[in-house]
Amino acid sequence: MINGVHLITYPDSLGRNVSELHSFMKRRLSNCMSGLHLLPFFPSVADRGFAPTTYREVDSAFGCWRDVEMLGNDFELTADFMMNHVSAQSTWFLDWLEKGKDSRWADLFIPVDKLFPDGVPRDERALIYTRKPRDPWVPVTFGDGSVRNVWCTFFGEQIDVDVFSETGMRWLEEELGELCARRGIGTIRLDAIGYTTKKRGTRFFFEEPEIVDLLARCVSISERHGVTLLPEVHEHFSYQERLAGWAGVMIYDFALPMLLLYACFSGNAVPLGDWLLRRPENCVTTLDTHDGIGVVDVAGLLSPKQIEFTVNELYEKGSNVNSRYSTAAFENLDIYQINCTYYSALGGNDDAYMAARALQFFAPGIPQVYYVGLLAGSNDVELVQRTRHGRDINRHGYSLEEAEAQLERPVVKRLLRLMEFRNSFKAFGTGRTAVGAKVDLGTDGSKPGRDGRGFQEMNVSEGGETITIVRSWGDYRASLRVDFSEFSARIETEGPAGRENFRV
Repeated sequence: MINGVHLITYPDSLGRNVSELHSFMKRRLSNCMSGLHLLPFFPSVADRGFAPTTYREVDSAFGCWRDVEMLGNDFELTADFMMNHVSAQSTWFLDWLEKGKDSRWADLFIPVDKLFPDGVPRDERALIYTRKPRDPWVPVTFGDGSVRNVWCTFFGEQIDVDVFSETGMRWLEEELGELCARRGIGTIRLDAIGYTTKKRGTRFFFEEPEIVDLLARCVSISERHGVTLLPEVHEHFSYQERLAGWAGVMIYDFALPMLLLYACFSGNAVPLGDWLLRRPENCVTTLDTHDGIGVVDVAGLLSPKQIEFTVNELYEKGSNVNSRYSTAAFENLDIYQINCTYYSALGGNDDAYMAARALQFFAPGIPQVYYVGLLAGSNDVELVQRTRHGRDINRHGYSLEEAEAQLERPVVKRLLRLMEFRNSFKAFGTGRTAVGAKVDLGTDGSKPGRDGRGFQEMNVSEGGETITIVRSWGDYRASLRVDFSEFSARIETEGPAGRENFRV
């Protein structure tokens, strides 16, 4: 991935389609964005694109492959590959329903009796890691009228696949290989990869050595096309640390959003500083995504009392966010996430929001900014009340006219200037390509040293009110100091052209 700021957006959330999105980015964001994570643009029947019927086509509502490729010519493109499931309306699944064991795709799917011929024992069911308050399978009816329970981790339209079967390996080679070969795609995000490992007597989540072997297969496919992989795992931060040591992949820092909220709410940046000292460097940083704000990711980095404090403050500061939006009543997918825009989570405080973004951009790694966060968007309560889907509170769709108007807000102008600085100032090593690199980790997760994407210094004041990060590359140096007692963020720069000091 190119070391610069990347945007995350749906194909129809900044304009109506990929062509309008491309035009908007070229016209208004060319100096701010190096890349783009274009959320699923394939034909899909559910979950806003995450239930693909095929990877060979672009949904006609969004455009065509030429539109996607042209976008990838101007901005490094990240695309999604759903490792764990396909649509119940896909030709793979429908062929199996019609032909049963005679289907060439029969072994791609996971009937429960394939794993548990005598039924699921209560003790083994208790071990299985799920994020919905139901069994992780659904009944399906075959062409001959028979009914079987089939593994389904998420929504009923997302049928799990067995990527470890011979058929699954062939499917993976064909479909992931085809996507990697598409012109303009530089990174592929492996969505929900942790749920692919289904082995009796385990949590059915991120089991080793199976997950290691699976990633190695994916890397062997992607490397043929020069594509970087970005596994998506929402869980305890230790999973990211384990992933970071495996060659050929980037990882997410999903702990950063909650740690920053805790620092803003409490005025104490000590836990944040401790994490920045130990976290992997070959990472992608986010404050907001199309999902909620992760809570489970910081268990152990924040104490239970600190997490409870942060969650309570988030609901209070978020004003019109309601805890019910993160429950089954609003089809919440993940009980360990809170649905809220990051700007609303900080109470719409412009200075606090800019301080958080500055810290994200100075933290080692490649920063991504979600489209709602780009426009400092507030919670869309009207949308979530209409759809009854909790995550829609952070999924407002902007017409081009509305997006243009939002760019004129003072806080958005400040953010655009900050992104231009992050993309252009050479202390960050901007413009270089950062790929997954193997790092030898100690048993405690420690690293032997920092590479060019790391920081030169990182200090937290004794009381935790301030944090300072220094980035340097060659003759260039940039220092950020954030004071959480007043939400002030100042940057000092040094380079061949001299020194500069400015407030974010």
